[in-house]
Amino acid sequence: MALPFGDTPGARDARALSILAKTIYRELRTSGFEARDVIALAGELLGQVTSEVKGGARETALRAAPKRRP
Repeated sequence: MALPFGDTPGARDARALSILAKTIYRELRTSGFEARDVIALAGELLGQVTSEVKGGARETALRAAPKRRP
């Protein structure tokens, strides 16, 4: 299934994303956040992305729908 994302400047480098995730995780843990806090943050991030994707899909559907004339 293709995700409804446009092209992102700069390739989606899996290695860079992995490094970013590890860095964020380490920073959170050394700042005193517990594993459950990190999991809660991950859930919130997924929720934000889900809302954005749904909103984009809704906008695409509205643009594709035939216009009604009064």
